Amino acid sequence: MTEYRAHFDATVEFVNGGSLTVEGFRLDLPGDDSRAARLDADAVARLFVQHLGLALVGRVELRDLVIVEEPHRGSRGMSVTETADAVRPVDGARRVVDLSHRIREGLVTYPGLPTPTIAPHLTREDSRSIYAPGTEFAMDIITMIGNTGTYLDSPFHRYADGGDLASLDLASLVDLRAEVVHVEDARERGVPASVFFDRDVRGAAVLVDTGWDRHFGSPEYAKGAPFLTTDAVTYLVEQGATLVGIDSLNIDDTESGGERPAHSGLLAAGIHVVEHLTNLGALPPHGARFTAAPPAVEGFATFPVRAYAIV
Repeated sequence: MTEYRAHFDATVEFVNGGSLTVEGFRLDLPGDDSRAARLDADAVARLFVQHLGLALVGRVELRDLVIVEEPHRGSRGMSVTETADAVRPVDGARRVVDLSHRIREGLVTYPGLPTPTIAPHLTREDSRSIYAPGTEFAMDIITMIGNTGTYLDSPFHRYADGGDLASLDLASLVDLRAEVVHVEDARERGVPASVFFDRDVRGAAVLVDTGWDRHFGSPEYAKGAPFLTTDAVTYLVEQGATLVGIDSLNIDDTESGGERPAHSGLLAAGIHVVEHLTNLGALPPHGARFTAAPPAVEGFATFPVRAYAIV
């Protein structure tokens, strides 16, 4: 059986500052055929980050990379997947963490979009003339754009032939394994692919905690907001994430023009997008279960959700 190893020097920079430099590193490469020998620098860098279990990686630079036929020397132990699966509550405690902004009349979610209005259809006072003595009801009307509060985008939001809210599979919205990436102290607005290298995102709800929710409802919320970079979107699509959420103004960079690579890439792949989350800082990196289900409205693209996690 032929085995391959990568030899290289490397520098790792972290999104929240600091760096790591290694010289003469040796890394076992997966597989026992020539495919391992043809891995490019990006693939080796990803394996390097995963092998060391590094979190919040911003950039990896490999130098003097050489792939050689050489027997493996053994891994560090558990894989990323096994590590994530091994996370369990130690005391059996269970708590529900609310991750949604409250909706109220006049709420500004995204500057320039209409705010909700709430009006009575039937007041309690008027209902008394309709129902039996001592029985009364309130029935109210809310008028709002789908992009209000914490909401989910279906593929129909971006693509005319994409699935609408009613078409979404509940299994892809309820009780998802959550991978929470805490980058609230990142030095750059764009969240890169490398911060996800240490995570098993396949089939998961990938939740990006930027800390930007602290500005929600204020003018600061719309300026300089964090977003996902194009390479991060490509990586999450390739790795098979089920849902991607962020606690920021938009999952795309709204200050770069009209391009929307995150919405385009994720929704084209059938990956749900949840924007304007809050309180993600209360969740652990691994082990929570996430739910964000909108009503099944036919011919509609976006709607508020009551997003929450069970820890």
